Amino acid sequence: MIIFWILAIVVLAFGWVVFRGAPYVPSQNRYIKRALTQLYPLGSKDVLVDVGSGDGVVLRRAAQLGAQTIGYELNPILVLISRFLSRTYNSVSVVLADFWTTSLPDETTVVYAFLVTRDVKKMIAKMQSEATRLNRPLYFISYGNVLPGMTPKKTLDAYGLYRFYPLH
Repeated sequence: MIIFWILAIVVLAFGWVVFRGAPYVPSQNRYIKRALTQLYPLGSKDVLVDVGSGDGVVLRRAAQLGAQTIGYELNPILVLISRFLSRTYNSVSVVLADFWTTSLPDETTVVYAFLVTRDVKKMIAKMQSEATRLNRPLYFISYGNVLPGMTPKKTLDAYGLYRFYPLH
């Protein structure tokens, strides 16, 4: 009976997130490395926010490049896994939070996300709002989706780099 409840909790933790964001799809380290060195050369002055940070692979790769990183994740199981796997990185922070209802940290320079199509326009609005609130440009790395009505600054494989400017 306990196995049933454990399985039910796991299914619920991974299943309900799909209604608020993208499903968990592990990112491949080699593609992340290229995106964070060639598409957007990440460095020690950067603060990267990963939306739906999953197991934290993007956070750890960004930390290896010197950046401070913050992951927002809705799945409590993935938060625990990510915190465990990232425990040796002082610059990695993983929070159980809904990105859509949270303001970006003031120091944010770049946001990374794997989006589902239904959330693309919502992300554009959120990034524009945050760039305006912070009163400075913000970069956005999109994996797997183009942002309609916007021209990427650069593209690499399935990644696009976008820049959002504050509105006045």
